[in-house]
Amino acid sequence: MGDKVLLVTGGSRGIGAATCRLAAKAGWAVAVNYAANPLAADEVVRAIRADGGRAMAVQADVADEAQVLRLFEQVDATLGRLGGLVNNAGVVDQRARLDEMDVARWRRMFDINVIGSLLCAREAVRRMSPRHGGSGGAIVNLSSAAARLGSPGEYVDYAASKGAIDTFTLGLAKEVAAENIRVNAVRPGLIDTDIHASGGRPDRLRELAPQVPMQRGGQVDEVASLIVWLLSDAASYTTMSLIDVSGAR
Repeated sequence: MGDKVLLVTGGSRGIGAATCRLAAKAGWAVAVNYAANPLAADEVVRAIRADGGRAMAVQADVADEAQVLRLFEQVDATLGRLGGLVNNAGVVDQRARLDEMDVARWRRMFDINVIGSLLCAREAVRRMSPRHGGSGGAIVNLSSAAARLGSPGEYVDYAASKGAIDTFTLGLAKEVAAENIRVNAVRPGLIDTDIHASGGRPDRLRELAPQVPMQRGGQVDEVASLIVWLLSDAASYTTMSLIDVSGAR
């Protein structure tokens, strides 16, 4: 029971799954959160256990407060007191202009991408802060290069949600800095994951790669390795940082 305990939301696929695997190799006991695909989450857990690590899969919709509370209680009971959180769960939507979007789309986007991250960070602070009997910890929020690019003609609502994550990261980092809690954000660019297909553009990476100065999309491990570093003691003086992993795009 001596492992550091980490929760990764949206940990069953893409950047989240890669983060779970790399974190486990770095000595974290990992809670793999998923919303709707238990088979994918179980596969991540099996891979971690096969390498000798500790892991569990936990279902929860991060936009639902009751489910988030249950999620954290399950992690507490099974793995122990939380020391790290990766706010990775997020959604995109179909390519559209603002004047083609509806409020239902915006509510879904902000409920998951923003409210979900705030809820999970609140529960993490309640476990990490000395105010609540904790001894500190690290939170890494997943933003996006879209936060500074704006994603015009694609999904300005997604970009706006990630802009909110940037601001939240800066404010929370200052708020809890004296409590030995570090808060940073990683802003991936074009990364080879299935989020593009979920937004109706499975070929988006191939189409836009020529616009990236490095002339390629990124791989999930290239993002996950930074996340795991930010969680580690090697990043002990790094907080309030927004770090791009975007190939200079």
